[in-house]
Amino acid sequence: MIDLHVHSTVSDGTYTPRDIIHLAKERGLEAVTLTDHESIAGNQEAAEEAQKVDMNFINGMEMTVAYEDHKLHIVCLGFDQENPDFKELYAKIRHNKEKNMDQVVEYIRSKGVKLTMDMVQKHATVHLDRYAIMRTLVAMNLPCKIQTLWDELLNPGLKVAGVYGDIPAEEALPVIKAAGGVTSLAHYHKAIGMGGWSWVKKEAALQELMSYGLMGMERYYPNYSEEDEAFAARMIEKYNMLATGGTDFHGANRRGIELGTGLNNNMNVPYEFWEEIKRRIP
Repeated sequence: MIDLHVHSTVSDGTYTPRDIIHLAKERGLEAVTLTDHESIAGNQEAAEEAQKVDMNFINGMEMTVAYEDHKLHIVCLGFDQENPDFKELYAKIRHNKEKNMDQVVEYIRSKGVKLTMDMVQKHATVHLDRYAIMRTLVAMNLPCKIQTLWDELLNPGLKVAGVYGDIPAEEALPVIKAAGGVTSLAHYHKAIGMGGWSWVKKEAALQELMSYGLMGMERYYPNYSEEDEAFAARMIEKYNMLATGGTDFHGANRRGIELGTGLNNNMNVPYEFWEEIKRRIP
């Protein structure tokens, strides 16, 4: 059992990178990655801990790219973090994600929430970004669900502050590939994905994304329908794509989704996926 899609406190999870490794060990996983949103800040801590407890680990990141009128999430694994082109791309990504956070806070304050930048800074584990703001809002125990906070406060605030600039897929994908990493389309069925498109359009989009450097897609995901899973399996076989799979684990921020086993034990990503990824990266 492996898990190739995992989040920590570096972005929007509730387990530290170190604790992710120990939880994976407790759950009997053979291999795990760390794929925090637009951040590699937890990879070193996780890698060092994985070595101590004899856990297979490769670095990762979940990257948001712009494609047509949609956002896509790309799971990136095994890339060289010191590659000059990657470092340039990463700097651009981080700038886009951290700019104008004061304006986002002001927008939320205008909606009647007593939020300040000082409060947000206390919840910035690594980056002063949208996830630091979200952790602060959650800590305030506001009478609403986390998704409501995103939909009614944070996302509108980000839009007003102009923090919605994502790197185009045709620009980002070749850089990860050139840095020796593999790229896989995450949860293609969601709104942040190809949600709402016809099967024909989804297939055409996959072909174009592969021409940019996309190498695979998630074969398994906790809330795929049978139809979603069948389409992913068909595309992977038809185009000889790399198959990945992961729970998209967030700890307490996504209740019911467990590391390695997904939703009600509906996942068990095969170890062969890990072996194939290792063959693809230097």
